[in-house]
Amino acid sequence: MANHKSAAKRARQSIRKTAVNNARKSTVKTAEKKLVKAIEAKDLKALPELLKNFSSQVMKAAKTGVIKKETASRKISRLSTRASATK
Repeated sequence: MANHKSAAKRARQSIRKTAVNNARKSTVKTAEKKLVKAIEAKDLKALPELLKNFSSQVMKAAKTGVIKKETASRKISRLSTRASATK
């Protein structure tokens, strides 16, 4: 347990930030799964919207430091390439 007031505050903040980061990672993973499922099903109507949503979620996660920017770019690049190949 924290011995100082500031250390206790940092511990509380850490718990809150961890919850936010986990939620953001979860939304990225969910968006990725939906996009991959649409790519495999060759659902051409849903692909543009899902790709837009996925890239938005990934960039938000990268902007806030949940994932690295390079990782975000790589994920977007690979999935957009797969999406364009299904057309």
